[in-house]
Amino acid sequence: MVKVKAFRGLRPKASLVERVAAPPYDTLSSEEAREMASANEHSFLRVTKPEITFDPSEDLSKVDLYRRAKENLQALIDNESMIRDEKNSIYIYRLNWRDVEQTGYMLLSAVDDYLKGAIKRHEFTRPDKESDRTRLSDVLNAQPGPVFLFYPPNNNLDKLLESTTGGEPKFDFVAADVRHRIWIIDDPKLVADIVAGFAGIKATYIADGHHRCAAAANVCKERRGANPGFSGQEPFNFFLTVIFPENQLRILPYNRVVTDLNGLSVADFVGKVSERFEVTPSPDNKPVDPEAEEAIGMYIDGKWYRLVPGPNSYNQHDPIESLHISILSKNLLEPLLGISKPRTDKRIDFVGGIRGTRELVKLVDSGRFAVAFAVPAVTLKALRDVADKDGIMPPKSTWFEPKLRSGLVVNLLNE
Repeated sequence: MVKVKAFRGLRPKASLVERVAAPPYDTLSSEEAREMASANEHSFLRVTKPEITFDPSEDLSKVDLYRRAKENLQALIDNESMIRDEKNSIYIYRLNWRDVEQTGYMLLSAVDDYLKGAIKRHEFTRPDKESDRTRLSDVLNAQPGPVFLFYPPNNNLDKLLESTTGGEPKFDFVAADVRHRIWIIDDPKLVADIVAGFAGIKATYIADGHHRCAAAANVCKERRGANPGFSGQEPFNFFLTVIFPENQLRILPYNRVVTDLNGLSVADFVGKVSERFEVTPSPDNKPVDPEAEEAIGMYIDGKWYRLVPGPNSYNQHDPIESLHISILSKNLLEPLLGISKPRTDKRIDFVGGIRGTRELVKLVDSGRFAVAFAVPAVTLKALRDVADKDGIMPPKSTWFEPKLRSGLVVNLLNE
């Protein structure tokens, strides 16, 4: 069973929500975040990326970034830009982007579910990013950004979700072409029904936010160690999540570009690829749509090719090996281009599918990269299959859109 609970969220005043709410910390560079927040004293980026509130010439190794983040959050509270709800609530979060609408439950999930495997992951975390988010949450005494989870098909939870959005939302605004709406559910009966609904499922799955999830677990373990008589109900035993139904989510491709051909000529490289894939030029040199064609697109030397893996080039019964990204890595990136560690190899870069194939053409035609690969997106079922087997997806496998905003609701780690 999955354990969730309502909480007293810290949220912007409705009149300031557009100014407070910010993109996730890891979708912007420090320079981009500094520019975005420069004329906006209310921006939550000042909390999640506190480095932007120092002069760019300052040596950040000599300042306390986390104390500055805490000061910035406290300023939002002191000037009443953000207020804390009086009642324990569950927040319903709906996003509309292009042809996508997704609605989920914003609530607290149990750290023990993560530690025991009832919140399933599919990626490794980077120690530096995990440490950074752990320290930030600990000093803030708060969880500033939600972990993005999903639950497998469940009619009961779906029906409850439908029943929560009949009235006017508390927040309703558009940012970066995405419409964001929040409803606040504080009716004890409905809250209890939602909590009971989640108790009836076996697991939830991380879509995005592995580092925030690991950070919450680290803070919890540290505080349990300092409080050996903990009851399990203290705020640090839970963390902020938004849990969406699986059937509402959309994963976009995560494409690859490589700087060089590992000493091969274009002709020799294409020839070697043909030994491992069925390679056909794209008709009229149209960009290959990997989703529609169920093939890997390759753009090189101004030409598009369609790559179809041979039936014996991968284990069709293995949920990880049968991913197109794994097939590409095992049969091309590693043996032909010498890229065995894509997580750290500087010769490869990753392009979110939201940028489309035009971005791949642009990067290769610029001369910065020699070849690009448009890869079919991972399905939610495939992700769940990997997670259920405690497997780890290849690096940069999933790109979820739209992105959740930070600062809409914050979970404070005090009563």
